[in-house]
Amino acid sequence: MVKIYILLLMVMLMWGLNVSALKVLVDAVDPMLLTSFRIMTAGIVVLVICSVMGIFRLPLKHEWLIIFYIAVFNVILHHSLVAVGIEMTTGINAALILGMMPLVTMMMAVIILRQHVTWIRVSGFILGFIGIVVTTLTGADGLAAVSLGDLIILIGVVVQGFSFVLISKLKPTFDPRLATGYMLVLGSVFIFLLSQVFGSGLQEITYLLDWKLGAVFLFSAVFASAFGHMSYNYAIKKVGPAEAAIFINLNTLFAITGAAIFLNEVITLYHVVGFLLILSGVFIGTGAVEYVVSRRRGV
Repeated sequence: MVKIYILLLMVMLMWGLNVSALKVLVDAVDPMLLTSFRIMTAGIVVLVICSVMGIFRLPLKHEWLIIFYIAVFNVILHHSLVAVGIEMTTGINAALILGMMPLVTMMMAVIILRQHVTWIRVSGFILGFIGIVVTTLTGADGLAAVSLGDLIILIGVVVQGFSFVLISKLKPTFDPRLATGYMLVLGSVFIFLLSQVFGSGLQEITYLLDWKLGAVFLFSAVFASAFGHMSYNYAIKKVGPAEAAIFINLNTLFAITGAAIFLNEVITLYHVVGFLLILSGVFIGTGAVEYVVSRRRGV
């Protein structure tokens, strides 16, 4: 179990820094076009890794349908929404909203998997929601500061939370890491087609030939997306969607720090208050507080 937790810690570090990486990339390349190439690269890398690990195989007919179903939410909708949304807001705001993932995942588990929820966890959901409100609806401009990008990213969080629950229900005969590779490749094709429908210019992808942008792209595609997603989906099967989601607190912390260091964004008092509320909400809402209390009582 310790190895799984260390693995999750590494994933959170890469995902946190990936927020800044995506912000840099979408400022240079059309978000949808960029996402399709980034996810395709990640998918191919995952399948190659699975082949080296000896777990590669072609899905059965009924498994293709399951993979596509999960890919719609986990890849196509989530990555498209986050890529478009992050272009319309700040890296710090994006990081804080993405930090709602544990609460959303827990709520999905309650609704879909019928997990029991106590009033303490409900209070955590409320705290997390207040944290988002403080982060996105307050500040010098008040309600005028609300960004459409914030709302789009929040929707992206909801659809991925739903996909995590779906992944947790995968049959044990199909390795979640291999499923991740197929989902990424399949999803990238549909995202690319969508980018062309919306008029993305293919020539923009040549901007990635710049060594700095190219390096950022490879980090985002290979480490954050390929290694990150296959590892996280594997962890979901091992420890469950809610417990794995608790680690996303660290993702938020790393993302905010990365935005301040690499994007020179200013962390305001509202961001700090919002982060603390979200952090408290996640720990309460996902049951971490109840777990600590029960351990101390020896239950």
